[in-house]
Amino acid sequence: MQADRRPLRILMTNNTLDQPAGSELYLRDLALSLMRRGHFPVAYSQSLGPVADRLRAATIPVVDDLRDLSAVPDVIHGQHHLETMTAALRFPQVPVTYTCHGWIPWQEWPPVFPNILHYVAVDDLCRERLLTSAGVPADQISVLHNFVDLDRFRKVRDLPDKPKSALVFSNSAAQVPKAIRDACTRMGIERVDIVGQNSGRSAVHPETILADYDVVFAKARAAIEAMASGCAVVVMDYGQLGGLVSSSNLQSMRGLNFGIRTLQNQLLHQDKIERELERYDASDARAVTQWIRANAGLEAAVDRWLEIYYRTIERWSDVAGTLHDGERLTSASRYVSQLAPRVKAKEQAEHCKNLADADLRAAKAQMERDTAVAANNDARHKARIAELEREVQGLKRELQGLKRELERHRFPGLAVRMAWQGFEKQVLKPCRRQIASFRKPKS
Repeated sequence: MQADRRPLRILMTNNTLDQPAGSELYLRDLALSLMRRGHFPVAYSQSLGPVADRLRAATIPVVDDLRDLSAVPDVIHGQHHLETMTAALRFPQVPVTYTCHGWIPWQEWPPVFPNILHYVAVDDLCRERLLTSAGVPADQISVLHNFVDLDRFRKVRDLPDKPKSALVFSNSAAQVPKAIRDACTRMGIERVDIVGQNSGRSAVHPETILADYDVVFAKARAAIEAMASGCAVVVMDYGQLGGLVSSSNLQSMRGLNFGIRTLQNQLLHQDKIERELERYDASDARAVTQWIRANAGLEAAVDRWLEIYYRTIERWSDVAGTLHDGERLTSASRYVSQLAPRVKAKEQAEHCKNLADADLRAAKAQMERDTAVAANNDARHKARIAELEREVQGLKRELQGLKRELERHRFPGLAVRMAWQGFEKQVLKPCRRQIASFRKPKS
């Protein structure tokens, strides 16, 4: 039985729908296009924010509790492990596709469950992760490279022969890296700006700013959007340099989503950045832009996604009847056993953190007490020194009086000296030693 091409109700999950980042914007663009085509996307995440607000403003429902859904979806578009499994367990009678967006994050770990029938990798490295994850069948993996919404990114820059402006387009960088700024200065690039979450200049509408720059330093989705906007792109992030995208390396770098594996060539050093900027070629950058706009558009990706959805629904109609509750429960038990070590590790880490925080608070309190005692002792010592110094001054005045008295009675000079030496030995020197003992730092 071939699946009909009726409008679909599609439940779409993501780790967060908060700040605009890669997978959040992937879901947003896909959901908006599906809605425009007459389908019914619904977004789910337990962490909501600006991205969720924009989806709702575009009339796409967003929920943070699947109990709010009364209509059963036709298919689940799963992104991120926990959210996908939450949906798969809530709707065990609905087929699921799972999308892997990353090589490192544990949230991208592909879940295995009876109603998860198809897996999609956004690049060749994510495909490797799927191929090396137990229980993921190789014949149910597709690669669907990242895309750009060409209707949004309409403006294309006409590049000059020599670059004069550059943009660091990164959510991880807090400021323009010194190596980039210095390299740009050496190359005659007069303007260097930055946008992204950590810099405090989040790019809500990058389509309005990218075409204002000749060179953009970026990775992954941001790099694709910059190329679509006519910019020359240097792949960069996390202190690593991937290099200038050109016609000669475009295919291989796109296959890796201009991401982590392309960033392993060299560290972000000024001389290496200068070498990449020296490769700037306005005509070649235009060729890259033309290829991206011809081959990496959103609508072509949505066509492929719809084929995957319909094919998954069709396959589910063939296998759903063969699954029994016992098999689902066994799979759920296996899933919990796989998840348990991660949960326990997190609990143990939190416990260790709490112990360390308690030790730190205790050490801080003891330091404050010791500081107070030391300050009190210091104050007492200073007061005693001041008292002794006043006594010395008084004795000096008394001595001066005695000297004047001796002179008045015209004692011979020898007698005066002897009287002074006796006074100094018996009175002044003991006082000075006492003052010195108070001033001497404690060992």
